[in-house]
Amino acid sequence: MTEPQHAVITRLSSDFAAISQYMARVSADLSHLDRLLSERAPAAPTPVPAPSYWPQYAHPHSAQPRYAQPPQPPAAPQPVPARQPRSEGWIGKVLAVAGVAVTLIGVVLLLVLAAQAGILRPEIRVAAGAGLAAALVATAGWLWRRPGGRIGAIALAATGVAAAYMDVIAVTTIYDWVSAPVGLVLAAVIGGAGLTLARRWNSEQLGLLVLVPLLVLAPIVVGTVNLLLVAFLLALAAASLPVQLGKDWIWLHCARTAAGTVPLLMALVAVSFDDGRDLALAAACGIAAGLAIVGALILSPWTANRTGMALLTAAGVLPVLCVGLAAGRAVAASMAAVLAAVLLAIMLLGRRLPAVQGSARSVWAALSAVAALISVLVAFDGRIAGSVLLAMAVVVAVAGRSEAVARWAAVGFTVVGGGFYLSYAPPDSLIDATATTPATGVSTLIASLLLIACAVTLVWSFPGRDSAAWAGAAVVVVYALTTFTVTAGVLIGGVGGGFFGGHMAATICWIGLAAALFGYAARLPRADRSLPIGGGLALVAAAMAKLFLFDLGTLDGIFRVAVFIVVGLVLLGMGAGYARLLERQDQQKEQPV
Repeated sequence: MTEPQHAVITRLSSDFAAISQYMARVSADLSHLDRLLSERAPAAPTPVPAPSYWPQYAHPHSAQPRYAQPPQPPAAPQPVPARQPRSEGWIGKVLAVAGVAVTLIGVVLLLVLAAQAGILRPEIRVAAGAGLAAALVATAGWLWRRPGGRIGAIALAATGVAAAYMDVIAVTTIYDWVSAPVGLVLAAVIGGAGLTLARRWNSEQLGLLVLVPLLVLAPIVVGTVNLLLVAFLLALAAASLPVQLGKDWIWLHCARTAAGTVPLLMALVAVSFDDGRDLALAAACGIAAGLAIVGALILSPWTANRTGMALLTAAGVLPVLCVGLAAGRAVAASMAAVLAAVLLAIMLLGRRLPAVQGSARSVWAALSAVAALISVLVAFDGRIAGSVLLAMAVVVAVAGRSEAVARWAAVGFTVVGGGFYLSYAPPDSLIDATATTPATGVSTLIASLLLIACAVTLVWSFPGRDSAAWAGAAVVVVYALTTFTVTAGVLIGGVGGGFFGGHMAATICWIGLAAALFGYAARLPRADRSLPIGGGLALVAAAMAKLFLFDLGTLDGIFRVAVFIVVGLVLLGMGAGYARLLERQDQQKEQPV
């Protein structure tokens, strides 16, 4: 190919590159114009810079590439987003909620104050309330079908349903026109119909505007918080449960739980001040707890906040934990024990249930532990309760060592049980000889052994246990062991020789424990001996301090002689035996295999 032909090809390549650049610029301008037209807002045209590239024709004899790369098109300008106006929809919602509150207060005034003042006949008052409720619901249905009428329809419907519900309460509790069962059925039908409307309209706000005003205003209509009012609100809470199926309405569940819990707590407090007993109210507490648990199990698959659902369950079973205010010790303890067993069974047997997954499982486990603790505290007095709690701590620490909540529940049982233990086995009983009854003495002996088991089991159950944890357990073991020997001595020999003999046995036991630790350390590899050796030396130091600071001045006669001789012989045996064990172990490791 000749040189002129090369020059022609080069010029054509440059021309095509220039054309490509101009076409890219035209495409960018068209795109920008399309954005401006789609926004339907006047805007100043964005100036496009002139291309910086002009086609250059190469000299026929210059060395240029066969094909030139086209230049990059300029970047299209980005449109400035339009500023969104601030929404003012909250104003309508606030006004609607205020209208609901004011209208329902007016209904309450019509039903209560008008009756107290003798204004209008009862039939007129009740008919006016019913007519107002029907008119509000009918207007809500008409407004719902109009554009922009959602907020007003929800407010009107909630007001109408709540007014009808309070009308039924007044007919049942104030005027006694219908019996309680009939009134409860009518109330459940009205409440269920209103909440069904909330489900049909897919409005959690409608359900809240039905439940919350009733929770506040229903006690005013009745005039007090009694069992009948509690039954009305429990019926409403039960009727609202099917409405939530398939809905993540956690706030409606919160209001439903409050409707079944708050009146019960108020009634329990009122009964406790009257110093009365009300088994029917205790049964209502059990029904409320059942609704809370069943509701959580049914609704948890559709909620995104299962931990919040579990916490609401804890609030729902709170009346059962406080039922001792209105029932005897046996009933209150039995209900708390049943609640603890049910919660534990749900947690253990229903591991695949959504309600007990993740952090919600910890809430259920903690709630079961609290119910069990309250059951023991209500059922037994201090001495027996302390032993029972310590035994529960041992069982929970062993059986639930893989669960963090179970381990901490065992710690809680130990702390409370240890507090009871210190109340009837204080440290001053180890210094001054104190007479004790056989029942108290036996209880102290059993609790001492259980406290020793708790201290060892708890440290063993926790992963990553260190020397500080074992040191704390050793202090508890030494105290419980000393209390055991001294109490046993007083029970056997009285406050004289028995007290001295108990302290002598305690000192010997301390040295015996130190010897056991040294023997255990001698059988461990050299790298693992530091902890048991340190514990053994600490026990030897404590035993020597007790021997010279307390036993030497307190013990008398043969007890002082015996304790010094026995402790001295044990120390000699420990020194000789530990040295032989170490030497034998090291020799065995040095022998070739």
